[in-house]
Amino acid sequence: MSKNKKLKNEAELVKEAIRLGMEYGETRGVVEFEPTDSAKERIEYIYRLLVHDKVIQALPEDQVSQASMRHKLAIWAAKQK
Repeated sequence: MSKNKKLKNEAELVKEAIRLGMEYGETRGVVEFEPTDSAKERIEYIYRLLVHDKVIQALPEDQVSQASMRHKLAIWAAKQK
């Protein structure tokens, strides 16, 4: 299995993905994020919501990790621009 190719500005893209994902979830009326929610919680929730809505393709369950979800969301955010 090859390692995910790190995106040039992955950290910024992850931040943007969290922002976009929160907006998406709240607009859809399925979630209200709390200021106390950790980035890890937000990433997992947004990843699962986007997979559920078929916005992004799911990772194989055995490959789901914080790092792989961050990477997947960063790619999604990059495509939103």
